Amino acid sequence: MTETRQFGDLATQLILESRRSTLTDTLLKYNDSLVRSIVREQRDLEKLTDNGEGTVSPAMLIFQTTIVRNKRSLLAYHKHRMDRLRDMYWAVGGALPHILSNQDLRSKLSPHEVDFLRQYSASVMEYRAGFSNELDITASITHPPKDLHVLVRVVRDCGVIQTELGSIDFQKGQRFMVRRADIEHLIVQGYLQEV
Repeated sequence: MTETRQFGDLATQLILESRRSTLTDTLLKYNDSLVRSIVREQRDLEKLTDNGEGTVSPAMLIFQTTIVRNKRSLLAYHKHRMDRLRDMYWAVGGALPHILSNQDLRSKLSPHEVDFLRQYSASVMEYRAGFSNELDITASITHPPKDLHVLVRVVRDCGVIQTELGSIDFQKGQRFMVRRADIEHLIVQGYLQEV
């Protein structure tokens, strides 16, 4: 028995995958084969519309509508993934190595998405370079600090860190009372934990 499908069915599958990703609050593996199939369908539809130049028929309208719908579906799928990647980037305080070192996440990304993350990080760093002494745009704004100093426990070794009051050697298991501004990025990256 042969499987029959309508034009646009593949694009619908792609949108459903994005929706499933949103509902489960996870980033699913990039569906390269489905994206390529939709692009192939696009090319086939464009050939059909090119062959019937100058004629307006109901079939041509269906082909044109499907082409537009497929394009919108592809754009929506990729926009959804880019938004998820941007959210992940800011959730870890702009620590790109922290994101890319996660092998589970890395296996779900396409090479183009990894390039996007690198270019996005470079753009953020370039933007923030002009005023990094006054403001840290990678700091969390959802929970403003209540105190200037915070008691932290070292979860993972992160070596010697330079602060305004001097250098501190953060070794696993130790506790420190330090200025929040000096170590906020280490808390976000998971090296330190508030006690």
